[in-house]
Amino acid sequence: MAIDFLLPELGENIESADVVNVLVAEGDQIHANQSVVELETDKAVVEIPCPHAGRVAKVHVSKGQKIKVGQKLITVEPIGQSAAPPTAAPSAPAAVAVAGPAISPSAAPAKPSAPVVPAPARPSAPAVPAPAGPSAPAVPAPAGPSAPAVPAPTMPSASAVSAPAPLTSVPVSPSAQVSPAPGAVCPVTGAVLSGLKPPAPEPAGWQEAAPQAASASIVPELIPAGPAARRLARELGVDLRTVQGTGPRGRIRPEDVQAAAARQIAPGAVPVAPPTVPPPTPSAKTPIAPELAQPWQPVVPPGTPDKDAWGPIRREPMPRIRRTIAAQMVRSVSTIPHVTNFDDADITELEALRKSIPQGFLGPEVRLTLMPFLMKAVALTLRRHPAMNASLDMTPDNEQIIYKEYVNIGVAVDTPRGLVVPVVRNVDRMTIPEIARAVAEVAQRARTAQFTIEETRGGTFTISNLGAVGGTYSTPIINFPEVALLLVGRSRWMPVVRGEQIEKRLMLPLSLSYDHRLVDGATAARFLNEVIDWLQNPGKLLLMG
Repeated sequence: MAIDFLLPELGENIESADVVNVLVAEGDQIHANQSVVELETDKAVVEIPCPHAGRVAKVHVSKGQKIKVGQKLITVEPIGQSAAPPTAAPSAPAAVAVAGPAISPSAAPAKPSAPVVPAPARPSAPAVPAPAGPSAPAVPAPAGPSAPAVPAPTMPSASAVSAPAPLTSVPVSPSAQVSPAPGAVCPVTGAVLSGLKPPAPEPAGWQEAAPQAASASIVPELIPAGPAARRLARELGVDLRTVQGTGPRGRIRPEDVQAAAARQIAPGAVPVAPPTVPPPTPSAKTPIAPELAQPWQPVVPPGTPDKDAWGPIRREPMPRIRRTIAAQMVRSVSTIPHVTNFDDADITELEALRKSIPQGFLGPEVRLTLMPFLMKAVALTLRRHPAMNASLDMTPDNEQIIYKEYVNIGVAVDTPRGLVVPVVRNVDRMTIPEIARAVAEVAQRARTAQFTIEETRGGTFTISNLGAVGGTYSTPIINFPEVALLLVGRSRWMPVVRGEQIEKRLMLPLSLSYDHRLVDGATAARFLNEVIDWLQNPGKLLLMG
C-alpha cells in the first residue's frame, strides 16, 4: 500500500517553507530517513528526511514552490509491493518459484530418463505450474492437502526448461517469467514477494548469491551523519561509507568529509571507493559571482528573461530569506531612532600578538582572526554597561526595559542566500580559543545553510565585520529588538601622533549604532572607549581568559 509522506512540523511558529531542492525523483529507491527535499524557512535551510523506505512513486512538490506544514511531499511504495503485476488474477497462482519447478498431475507425462526432484512441501501452498514444452520433464507437485491442480502452460520446445538441479540452482530460460511462490516472504524485509522478473541468465550459482545482493540493496548501511555533512559530501563527491567520523559515537562531521575529500585528491593517498552520487553541476541559471567572473565579463543576473518599456530585464521571485531580511530591516528603521558613533582602535600590538600564534595551534579547522578578541572585548564591556545589553518592551500599558544578565553575541555572516546572524551564547564566560572555535563553527554552518532558527534567536548584541570585504565606516541598522550594533571596517596603517612623534600604527575603524530611546550619546561613547581600551591592551584581555 502506497504511503504519502507529509511535511512535518518545522519549528515553533513556522507554518510554511520554500522548496530549495528536490533530492529524489520518481522511480528512485530510498531507504528510511533519507533526505528527500531541501526547504528554506526564514533564515535556515534544512533537509527533510523521509522515515519510509521503498520506491518513490510520485513527487508532489517542485523547486521554488511554497508549501505548508502537513502538505504532501512524496508518495512511497514500500519494498515488496511496488513490483506487483497489475493484471494478475486474484485466484491465479504465481508462476514457478526458484525453489523448485512443479506441474500439476494433469500435465504431460515425464520421460523415464529425466531426473525427478521434489520441491519443499508446504501444507498451505498451492501447486504452481512450470513452463513446459512437449518434451519438458515432469516434476511432482508439492505435497499438501489443499493444493489445487493448475494446468501447465504450453511453450515452444526451444524455450523449454532444462532438467532441474537440486534446490535453488535451477537454470531458467531467459524467456521464462519466474515469480515467487504465493505467500513467499523476503528474508530481509518480511514483505510478501510476487511477480518479480529475474535478471538475464547468469553462470551457475547466481541463485545463491541473489538473496545477499538483494539484502544489500534493500537495507543500506545507516551512516551517522547530519544534514551539513551529507550536503557537503554530495558537493565534494565523497562517499560517506568511506569516511571515519570523529564526532560523538563516531558521528561524521563536515570536517571529516573535507579531510576525506583532501585524501582523494592528494598524491599518494589511499584509494577510496568512488562516490555513489556524482558532484552537482552548476545550473545554467546560476549567476556567476562577480569575483569569479573575468573583469571585462558582465554578470548574468538570475531570473526569467522579460522586457519592460526600456529594455530587457529578468524577474526572480524574492527568496524567503530576502523577504525576512527586508521585513526585519523595515521594522528596525521604522521603530528605532538610530544614532551612530565613529572611532578608531590602535590594534598594532594586538595584531602582532595574533600573528605570533602558529597556524593551526587551535586546531586544523580553526583560523585565529581578530573576531574572537573583539567579541571578548565587547562581552566584557557589555557586563559593565547594562543599557547596551538590554531591550525595550513597548507594548501598551507595559513599557519596560529588559536588562539581560547573559551575553549572547550575534555574528553577521555574508552567505550566498543573504545576510544571516547566528548567535554565540555566553561569550563573557568563554575563553578566546573557545570563542574562535565557536565562531568558525557557526560561520561554516551559516554559509552552508545548515543551522536552525533557534540558532539565530536570543542575541543581546550584534557584531558585523566588513573588514574582509573592505570599507571603513558605515551606519549599520540595529538587529531588532537589540539596542546596539558594532560594525568593524578594514584595518589600515595610518600616521598617528604619539607624544611628540608621528608613528605608523594599524588602526581599526569602528561604527557603533544604538537605540537613542534607551542609550544616550555619552553612554555609547563610554562603551566604545572601553572596547577600544581592551583592544589596545591585549595583555589585559588575555588575563581575563
